[in-house]
Amino acid sequence: MLEADQTQFCSARGLGSAKFAQLQATLELSRRHLASQLARGNALTSPALVRHYLSSQLRHLGHEEFAGLFLDTQHRIIRYESLFRGTLDSASVYPREVAKRALELHAGAVILAHNHPSGVAEPSDADRRITERLKDALALFDVRVLDHFVVGDGEVVSFAERGWL
Repeated sequence: MLEADQTQFCSARGLGSAKFAQLQATLELSRRHLASQLARGNALTSPALVRHYLSSQLRHLGHEEFAGLFLDTQHRIIRYESLFRGTLDSASVYPREVAKRALELHAGAVILAHNHPSGVAEPSDADRRITERLKDALALFDVRVLDHFVVGDGEVVSFAERGWL
């Protein structure tokens, strides 16, 4: 969280830096709990759990970040990784680097995700184009793109649910 957020939080009556630290610790414990639910080797059986996990990882960031949830051929989790860090409204994503990482991890499938720091989760045309490019690039190596989630403040949009994959 940004220092400005702490200053704004602490300016409210009855809320100080100790309460801020306590709430930050609670958020971190929540992130860790969700991460343990998606531990290495677990099969993805709940789309809602994936949605909550990705939201907990990306929603709070003040910059755009593009990540991948790498899976084996049985859709068991290998690893979650932040792949690209951008600015306030964009991140450069390179299909070559995503494919390279998928091959290094011996992934059979991947779930893509990124956040919109503006809080609006609606995918842009650029989001749709890069998803197609990634899907095509990864298909060359028999790595399936199962979904691409866009995380906003309170909403998480799934490309698969919209029929775009």
